[in-house]
Amino acid sequence: MSEWQAVCGEQQLAEGEFQVVWDGDNAIAVYRTTEGWFAVEDVCTHDGAELAGGAVHGCVVECPRHGARFDLRTGAALCAPAYEPIHVFPLKIEAGVVYVRDDRED
Repeated sequence: MSEWQAVCGEQQLAEGEFQVVWDGDNAIAVYRTTEGWFAVEDVCTHDGAELAGGAVHGCVVECPRHGARFDLRTGAALCAPAYEPIHVFPLKIEAGVVYVRDDRED
């Protein structure tokens, strides 16, 4: 199991912004949206491109390369060309600091 990793201060990201952190070789994109904070695998399941930097519409991120869309809450692929979901990571906020954890090996 991976340890909790600090991402940023809660006030450092405005709604619609993101921050990418690395847990070993794994990039985790943390988004602040109007519906809250979400942490997802920063890899499009269509072709391995980075999702961070793609347009965010509510709780949906769009891959900047080919337009695949993913739900930040569930990781579900919402349209072609992606069909496989992305991983959603646990996220917590404590004392004004945002933390994520890679739980894939739990």
